[in-house]
Amino acid sequence: MNLLPKSSKEFGSVDYWEKFFQQRGKKAFEWYGTYLELCGVLHKYIKPREKVLVVGCGNSELSEQLYDVGYQDIVNIDISEVVIKQMKERNASRRPRMSFLKMDMTQMEFPDASFQVVLDKGTLDAVLTDEEEKTLQQVDRMLAEVGRVLQVGGRYLCISLAQAHVLKKAVGHFSREGWMVRVHQVASSQDQLLEAEPRFSLPVFAFIMTKFRPVTGSALQIFELCAQEQGKPVRLESAEQLAEAVRERQQYAWLCSQLYRKAGLGSVSLDLCNGDTGEPRYTLHVVDSPTVKPSRDNHFAIFIIPQGRETEWLFGMEEGRKQLAASAGFRRLITVALHRGQQYEGMDSIQAELSARVMELAPAGMPAQLQVPFLSVGGDIGVRIVQHQACSPLSGDYVIEDVQGGDKRYFRRLIFLSNRNVVQSEARLLQDVSHRAQKKRKKDRKKHRPADTPEDLPAAQGQSIDKSYLCCEHHKAMIAGLALLKNPELLLETPLALLVVGLGGGSLPLFIHDHFPKSCIHAVEIDPSMLEVATQWFGFSQSDRMKVHIADGLDFITRLAEEEARPHYDVIMFDVDSKDPTLGMSCPPPAFVAQLFLQKVKSILTPEGVFILNLVCRDLGLKDSVLAGLKAVFPLLYVRRIEGEVNEILFCQLHSECKLATPELLEMARALEQTLRKPGKGWDDTYVLSDMLNTVKIV
Repeated sequence: MNLLPKSSKEFGSVDYWEKFFQQRGKKAFEWYGTYLELCGVLHKYIKPREKVLVVGCGNSELSEQLYDVGYQDIVNIDISEVVIKQMKERNASRRPRMSFLKMDMTQMEFPDASFQVVLDKGTLDAVLTDEEEKTLQQVDRMLAEVGRVLQVGGRYLCISLAQAHVLKKAVGHFSREGWMVRVHQVASSQDQLLEAEPRFSLPVFAFIMTKFRPVTGSALQIFELCAQEQGKPVRLESAEQLAEAVRERQQYAWLCSQLYRKAGLGSVSLDLCNGDTGEPRYTLHVVDSPTVKPSRDNHFAIFIIPQGRETEWLFGMEEGRKQLAASAGFRRLITVALHRGQQYEGMDSIQAELSARVMELAPAGMPAQLQVPFLSVGGDIGVRIVQHQACSPLSGDYVIEDVQGGDKRYFRRLIFLSNRNVVQSEARLLQDVSHRAQKKRKKDRKKHRPADTPEDLPAAQGQSIDKSYLCCEHHKAMIAGLALLKNPELLLETPLALLVVGLGGGSLPLFIHDHFPKSCIHAVEIDPSMLEVATQWFGFSQSDRMKVHIADGLDFITRLAEEEARPHYDVIMFDVDSKDPTLGMSCPPPAFVAQLFLQKVKSILTPEGVFILNLVCRDLGLKDSVLAGLKAVFPLLYVRRIEGEVNEILFCQLHSECKLATPELLEMARALEQTLRKPGKGWDDTYVLSDMLNTVKIV
């Protein structure tokens, strides 16, 4: 039996509804949910003794169920004579105080201020089928009548799918009248998906429009959103913000419905925000593993990434998350990253907070009552201590934070908040400082203080940094490139002139300064704030052999190249990021690899020197162009890909006849490392120079 109209316009037709209820008979038709699904929001906004008008009642059981739990002063109206007759017969003896009247809600016969609540379940949606002038005029009459029959302080409670044109009309009408506007989400798409026959892929909302007494000359407008049935309302500044917030929840519901119906949607990520502040609290990535054979216990799991480790390849990159999901052995794994600036009590509280929400992302076919496991590394949520936060005029907002690594050692990081998932600079803290941090954190936890406020640790001095340890793999590869210089075993006794463009936390030039005692280093940094950061937080200092120039690297090298007695460097290193996120190359900025500029770099490099470049380029066509440009200026070009990262380290030299085969390269690297591993000199035993050059290829 086809009960649906040929077009949505028929929803506004009296003839359609007469025919509809004749065909359907006495079986109840429930728009947008049953009483049990809606009772939470209904009881919140309707008091038992209030007089309630239900417009467009149809043959829904909603009024009857409200009556049966104590809401007995209810008047129902509908435009269909057939359904009013059915409802009178059904309720005459069982519910004598409830009345049913055939009435047009755009021309109601009640006196002004007759009711304290007007309840509308789907009627506004049925009438407002389009935005044609005739339809809008009919809706204006309907809403005007709602306002007329309501008392001051009364509420129009409208259950709706909140489609954009419906929300715009309702919110616009009542806000102009000076009413308080609240939108309350009352049912999620997941609730409907679990039914045998899902009704809607959109969530259901309640509009609660509260009638205020008109105040002459007042332009006050109040817009609120309740995203959860028992949640607190959040005040919004405009109707546009309210519409955007509703749209976000509709998109989330649609995503949930898609994830429920099918797996393998590709890369899916979303933020869950703090309900009070609106700030992101969790970032979720949904990872499906279609090759995993289904069993009762491997449908679904949640993986909590320890704080500070979300930038690691395994957690921060799509390929890494796929590997994590495959090794975990679940059909669907959701990774959860915790945001800085948010307080977390521990794994149990996170699990309690997320349990209901993540279940909305569960796959189809999961057995009922299945306990979904929450996984992590070592069973805890990690440690993140924000030491300092500021804003640089050039680099924007940044943060200095100490995080606990997988080996329980602490690491200090510089993060630009414009690219919060990328570690700009990193250094390992000395063991004693790590222990102090741990003890202080435990002490502070007893005081119930947030674990990532700047007051948690005093500003650590320079000696807290382990200067012998290079955290960044691309820095290790750049240092290994010094093995390309002549007689690497003699480099500790050889005066070396180096130019490093891009200071960051200063780890790279500092390592060279401390391990090559005859070296003289010029570092160029465009942002003076970064020199302050490196000095105060990363143990960096200038000396007779270490000089920092605050300048644009392009201008600095151009000026040197134009000098008559231009200096020459044995090593030139570029480790400078682009401030433009729209480019396919984030390191270096394109101007640093332009042909004319590379010629200037060549002019200040010694004949047997090496130019070392950190290249981060996701655009394959652009990368090929960069490599061709470098090859045109530097005939000998080696490339070393950093495993698990986008970075590639390029080693450029001027004479192709000096080309070395891989065994020779490794031998030179071993000779240099043997020289550097001197008694009394700190050296990271995990750092093997020859490993850094083992996969080098000649372009």
